[in-house]
Amino acid sequence: MITTQLTNDFKEILTGRRAIRNYDASVKISKEEMTEILTEASLAPSSVNMQPWRFLVIESDQGKEKLAPLARFNNSQVETSSAVIALFGDLNNFEYGEEIYSKAVELGYMPKEVKERQMSALTDHFSTLDSQVNKETVLIDGGLVAMQLMLVARAHGYDTCPIGGFEKDKIAEAFGLDKDRYVPVMLVSIGKAADSGYKSVRLPINKIAHWK
Repeated sequence: MITTQLTNDFKEILTGRRAIRNYDASVKISKEEMTEILTEASLAPSSVNMQPWRFLVIESDQGKEKLAPLARFNNSQVETSSAVIALFGDLNNFEYGEEIYSKAVELGYMPKEVKERQMSALTDHFSTLDSQVNKETVLIDGGLVAMQLMLVARAHGYDTCPIGGFEKDKIAEAFGLDKDRYVPVMLVSIGKAADSGYKSVRLPINKIAHWK
C-alpha cells in the first residue's frame, strides 16, 4: 500500500515541487483529505477578502471522460491523477461579502462598526466596478490560490501540474456552470507522482530584479 507523508519542511516543499504529468493511478485522495487541502489553500490572500476562487474537483471516471476532450494535450494528467481541480473565478463574488464580514464580526476579528463601514464602501465599489477590472482582479486572486494549492498539496505528500492549455470557452458549460459568471483560471492535476519529473532552470535574480 502506497502512503503519503506530511511535511512541514517549507524549503523541501518549495524546491521539490515539479510539474508532474504522470501519476500513480491507484492512489486516490479521499474527500476528507481533499477538503483539508482546499481549506488550507483557501487561506491565500484575495482582494478585499472576497475569496473569488471556486474549485471543481473532477475525480470520477465520468467527470474525467467529460474533461479529457477539453484538456487538449494534457490527457496523461487527466487519466492518471487522483483528481483534476478546475479552478474558476466567481465574477459575482461580492454576493458573499455580507457572509464573510459578518463572520469576521462574530469571531471577534472585526468590530461591527468597522464591518458596516467596510460593507457600505464595498457595496458602492462593486456597484460601479468595471467588468474588465473585476475579471483581472479575479484572475490575479485565482493565481494566488492556485500556487498555494500546489504548495499545500506538496506538504500533504502529493504532486501537481498547473495546466493552462484547455478549452476555456467550453469548460464551464460542460460541467453545468454559468460561463458568464465563472471564469476559468487553470486546471491543477493532483496525485501521487509516478516519476520525479524534471528540474527546470530559473533566470538569475540579477536579470529579473532591479533595485532603485
